[in-house]
Amino acid sequence: MSSLLGELPAVYDVDNHTPYMLSNWHVLHNATGRVGDTIVQPGPHDDNRIDDNRVGRLVRSHLGPAGDCAVATVEDRQFDPEICGLGVVPDAIGEPELGDKVIKSGRTTGITHGLVRRVDVIAKITYRGVGTKSIGGFEIGPDPKHPAADGEISSGGDSGAAWMFRSGTGAATTVLAGLHFAGEANGNSDEHALACLPQSVFEKLGVTLTPPASEEAVAAVGYDPNFLSTPVPLPEVTAEVKPDIAKANDGSEVLHYTHFSLTMRKSRRFAAWVAWNIDGGSMKKLSRKNIDFVKDPRLAADAQVGNELYRANRLDRGHLARRADLLWGSTSEAKKANTDSFFYTNITPQMDDFNQSARDGVWGKLEDAVFADVDVDDLKVSVFGGPVFADDDREFRRVKIPREFWKVLVFVENGELKARGFLLSQNLDQLEVLDLDEFRVFQVPLTEIEQRALLQFPQALRDADLQVAAEAITEPLDSVAAIQW
Repeated sequence: MSSLLGELPAVYDVDNHTPYMLSNWHVLHNATGRVGDTIVQPGPHDDNRIDDNRVGRLVRSHLGPAGDCAVATVEDRQFDPEICGLGVVPDAIGEPELGDKVIKSGRTTGITHGLVRRVDVIAKITYRGVGTKSIGGFEIGPDPKHPAADGEISSGGDSGAAWMFRSGTGAATTVLAGLHFAGEANGNSDEHALACLPQSVFEKLGVTLTPPASEEAVAAVGYDPNFLSTPVPLPEVTAEVKPDIAKANDGSEVLHYTHFSLTMRKSRRFAAWVAWNIDGGSMKKLSRKNIDFVKDPRLAADAQVGNELYRANRLDRGHLARRADLLWGSTSEAKKANTDSFFYTNITPQMDDFNQSARDGVWGKLEDAVFADVDVDDLKVSVFGGPVFADDDREFRRVKIPREFWKVLVFVENGELKARGFLLSQNLDQLEVLDLDEFRVFQVPLTEIEQRALLQFPQALRDADLQVAAEAITEPLDSVAAIQW
C-alpha cells in the first residue's frame, strides 16, 4: 500500500465522511471523461503503469464560476493529508484578501511563494474540447521577498496544488487559501497564478476538510453479545486455526464496526467469521451511493484482499454482514454502519449469480424470512456468517476463492432461544472462464458448519439448534417456505 496525495489536498464527503483527493476538473475529468472513470496517481505523464497506479474513481466535478474542481475516491491506498514539502495538514478554509501571503507545493515548480493581488476574479480559460469557460477565483503574483528560482511561481503540472496562507514567519499555516488551476497564458510576461476559492469549491463538491470525528469511531462498538434476551457470545476458531488469525495494529484479533465484528484469516485474507445484530424495529433505508469499498487501516494492506481481485470479471464484492441488516438505530448510527459495511474485511468474492439482489435467491432472503415467518421477540436477530475455506479452493489472480459460505440466524421466539444454520455451496470448477453451474442453499445443523468452518459456537447456540434430519441436509432449499424454523 503506497502513500498518496502529496501536494493534493485530502477532503471528506460531508454526508458519509468518505475520503477523497481534491484536484481540478481538467486534471481528473476533462472533456473526454465522465463520473466513475478510473483515476490514477502518479498520472500517466509521470508513470504509464495505469493498472498499478489506480487510486479510485471520479466522484464529482465542476467547471464554471464556482471553480475548476473535482474529487476522486481513495481506494486500496493509504493517504497522508500532510502537504508534501510544507509539513502542514489543511484543517480550515480561508477567504483571501489583497496582500495575503500564500505558499504552495506543486508537482512542477515545487515550493513557491506568492501574494494575493486580485480577488473576485472571473478568468476566461479555454479548455480543450469544451471551449472558453468563466472560472471564479483569485489571482496570485510573485512575492519579491521570496522569489522562485526560475521566476515561475507555477507551471503546467502544478494544477490541483493547495495554496496555503503563510504566517508572519513565512511558514505555511493550516488554512487553505485556494486550489490552483491555471497561470498566465503562453507568451504573457505577467507572471501570476490563478486559484479557485475554497468555499465555493467545497460547497459545489459537497466536501469538507474535517475528518470523521473521533467519537464516531468510539460508537463502533461492534457485535453485542447481550443483544437478545439470552446472551450469545462470539464463536471461537479451532486450535489449528488460531495461529492463522490476523492481528490489528493494536494487537487485537477481533475488529469491531458499527453493529458487527469479525476476525480475519492471515493465509486467506478474508474473514473467518462475521457476527452482527439486526434490530428490525429501527431499520433505516439508506442509499449506498457514493460509498466506496476501502481497506481497513487497522490491518496491514497485504492482510486484506482489495479491488485488485474484482476488476473486469464476474466476481462481485459480496457483503458478509449484509448491508441492509446493519442500517438501524439513530440516523447517524445507521449512516456509520452503512459506511462501515464497505470495508474489504466484510467482503468476499461471490459470483454475481447469487450475490446480486436482482436474482432474488434464497440466500439473500434468509434474514427477511425470519422476520416474515417467525414471531421474533423484540424484532431482534443476531447473525453469524462467513466463508468455508478448503485447501482445494480454486485460485484466481493469486487469491483462493471460497466456494461455500455459511450463516447462522439466532433469535428468541416466545422466550425460547433458537438457532438455524444454512450452507451455500457454489460450483467454481470453471473459474478460469467464470462460468457458474449453479449454487444451492441447504439447511444444516450447527455441527456441520463447525466442522466445515473450523470454529466452535457457544453452548447456548448448540442447545438452541434444530436437529435437522440427515436426509434433509442433502436436499437444497427451493424457497424460503421450505425452511424449518
